[in-house]
Amino acid sequence: KQWYQRRVRGVLDVGLSRTSAGALVFGVLKGAVDGGLDIPHSNKRFPGYIAETSEYDAAAHRSRIMGAHVSNYLQQLIEEDNDAYKRQFAAYLKEGIMPDMLDGVYAKAHAAIRADPSPAVKKDNPADYKHKSFKKQRMSLAQRKGRVAQKKAAFLALQ
Repeated sequence: KQWYQRRVRGVLDVGLSRTSAGALVFGVLKGAVDGGLDIPHSNKRFPGYIAETSEYDAAAHRSRIMGAHVSNYLQQLIEEDNDAYKRQFAAYLKEGIMPDMLDGVYAKAHAAIRADPSPAVKKDNPADYKHKSFKKQRMSLAQRKGRVAQKKAAFLALQ
C-alpha cells in the first residue's frame, strides 16, 4: 500500500474507566473506527451484541446511536410521571421536541457535525468577569495575630 492508502493505527487506552459492555468509552471507540482510524477491537463491547448467540446486531447499535433509548424513556415518562418529564426535559419542551422527533434531531446533529467538524467558537467572558475561587484567601500577619488573640480571649473567658 502507498502511504496515503494506509489508515492511522491506534490503540484504545481506557485508563481507569470501567470497561463493562456498553460503556461510553466504547462509543468513543466506535466513533474513532467509523472515522477511519485502525484500532483493533471486538464488537462484543458495543451495544447490540448478544452474548447468548454471539452475534452483533448493527441495527440495535444504530438505534442506540440515534437515541431510540432516549425516545423510549421520554415516552415512558410521559405515560407514568408527566411532572418528572416536564422537569427533566424542559429544554426539549421549550424547543418543541417530542419523543417521535428525536431520530430526526440526532440525524440533523450528525449531519451538522459531518458538514463542519470543527468545534464551536467559544465566546469570551466580559472584562469584569471574575472566576470563582475555591481557595481560602491567605491572611496577613496582622489578621493571624488578631485571630489568635481573639481565640485566647474566648478561651480565657470560659475559664
